Amino acid sequence: MVGQVDVVHGLYYTVMHGVFALFDDSLLTLRLPSVLATATACGLTALVGARLSGRWVGMGAGFALALVPAVQEHAQEGRSYALVLAFVVLATWLLVAAVERPAARRWVWYTVAVLVAAWLNWFSLFALVAHGVTLAYIRPGRARCVGWMLAASGAVVGTLPVILTSRSQVSLVSWIKPLGWSTVLGVLITVTIAALCALLPRARGSESTDEEAPYRRLHLAAVALPLCAVPQIGLALVSLVQPLYITRYVLFAYVGLALCLGVLLTTAAARLRTHARILLPSALVLAFVALLPIELRLRTMESRVDDVLTAAATVDHVRSAADGVLFIPAARRDTALVSPRSFARLRDLALVQGAVESGTLKGIEAGPRDIERTMLGVRRIVLVTDPGPRHADTVRDRTKQHVLDEHFVCRYDSVERGRRVSVYERRELGQHVPKTGYLGDPAVFGHLLSDSVA
Repeated sequence: MVGQVDVVHGLYYTVMHGVFALFDDSLLTLRLPSVLATATACGLTALVGARLSGRWVGMGAGFALALVPAVQEHAQEGRSYALVLAFVVLATWLLVAAVERPAARRWVWYTVAVLVAAWLNWFSLFALVAHGVTLAYIRPGRARCVGWMLAASGAVVGTLPVILTSRSQVSLVSWIKPLGWSTVLGVLITVTIAALCALLPRARGSESTDEEAPYRRLHLAAVALPLCAVPQIGLALVSLVQPLYITRYVLFAYVGLALCLGVLLTTAAARLRTHARILLPSALVLAFVALLPIELRLRTMESRVDDVLTAAATVDHVRSAADGVLFIPAARRDTALVSPRSFARLRDLALVQGAVESGTLKGIEAGPRDIERTMLGVRRIVLVTDPGPRHADTVRDRTKQHVLDEHFVCRYDSVERGRRVSVYERRELGQHVPKTGYLGDPAVFGHLLSDSVA
């Protein structure tokens, strides 16, 4: 599959292939690695914060990261981003350790952590740039800089095969929209909060007396602020040329924000003359309650905007009333690939060669004329498409849409969580039926089902 799509996720697919082989292919097995990776990331964030500014800062940072809605969302999804998050935090922890006590083996482990994160998703190399900004700011000495440059070069060179190969698949991210004001505002708010927290004396080491945080030059602000700002601003700038900004691509930037929030909580405890062991749990409870509506919604099906399982279930309900199925755009064939049983005995009217026979991921469609001829030879068609106005970008998809508009009338229409399933019936010669005549009418569509069975 990675030879055609998603080579950037090839390592993750390989890992999950092995996990499924060892256990089973249940949703629990799919999601558990993400849960464990997120828990690991929160723990490592606490260690980084404790090493740089004391144990209470670390605890606050670890819990803050756990409460971020975007982090919770990807903790429960079968994707690579939680693993990327964990390896970026691990690399950050190794960087701090290597700067404190330079050793070849530490730089080697740092290289491995960065390389694994990049092979999981090479946008994580923005974290490597952030680490470079940290070292440029603290100027730790020639030996440490050379060690980092060698490690960074090794990680980049090791990632080049993925980067170069993925260039041939750049069309797969063509769906990403240009930067919107909401995205820009979100980045500005996040970076501004981190920057204000970085100004606090404890973030810069001025008030640090904890034995666990002996650093003066390598302080928390020098690590956290670049890690928060560089990935988000960097990807946003790239998106001005090629739209690529998706929050999950730079999910690890929230580690920098969490570290800064840990400092804020500890500083607030000192200013209020309240021990951190009292203020920290209180602040966490308040944050949890405030975010509870968002956290609960993340755990409902409504939070998933591209629900192929529900669309497949709808097709399963209406397929007995139809002769074939169409997908506009052709990429919506993934609904059938995920749940083939729901499409059993339902002919794919545009497909000329299946995925297995053609050695492709989604098969090969026939030419426009053949698609039109096949469509005109059936009575009822199930259409799986996107909600809202349809934009046919290919000649084949425009042909499908044209034939439906000219020769068929929509009898049933259902839109649920990011997918539309419709049933079209062939219009008889001279028949003028309003296209909206039977939309969503269960009684009429029940009659269609009965008529089909009869």
